[in-house]
Amino acid sequence: MTAAPGHVAELPARHEAAARDLGAARSAAAALLTALGVDVRSGSLAETPARMARALDEMLTPRDFDVTTFCNDEGYEQLVIEREIGFRSLCEHHFLPFVGRAYVAYLPGDRILGLSKLARVVELFAHRPQVQERLTQQVANWLNASLEPKGVGVVLVAEHMCMTLRGARAIGSTTVTSALHGLLLTDARAREEFFFLAGIRH
Repeated sequence: MTAAPGHVAELPARHEAAARDLGAARSAAAALLTALGVDVRSGSLAETPARMARALDEMLTPRDFDVTTFCNDEGYEQLVIEREIGFRSLCEHHFLPFVGRAYVAYLPGDRILGLSKLARVVELFAHRPQVQERLTQQVANWLNASLEPKGVGVVLVAEHMCMTLRGARAIGSTTVTSALHGLLLTDARAREEFFFLAGIRH
């Protein structure tokens, strides 16, 4: 099977490192902590603002990768499923992390995608201020537009720190979201097969 570029939907623009000012972020982190009564002048906390800035920069920076699709020469027509894709993102409402697992599947049409790229697409959309509902839909929409498959299914299961550490303090709770296209939306048997093979209880 030879690689071919095919039609690939545009990926969201990556935030250029040059557009970020980690020095300003460090100063802002120090100001925030000071405003909250934390003495960042003490020895053990002196480097905390810089660490905060670097940590947030890392969480907002996905790794670069090239997306290449392949011709479905063998005419494979069954589900392709990637399970238990770990991801982390930042809740755009509180800027606290949410962490979970993604289950991504598609029914191939004329083109297929390298398996590692399924995880990379999840990572790409997750590395930005997000809400889980939008993240789920973005991954599904991108796969549907890029591969023009017969069906797409995406399920995210995540724990949100804004729910477990504050507010409701619902320790151990998880949020489940799904996005379906094509046969995985309209055909009950295909949809059931996706949930069964992915190991998702519903």
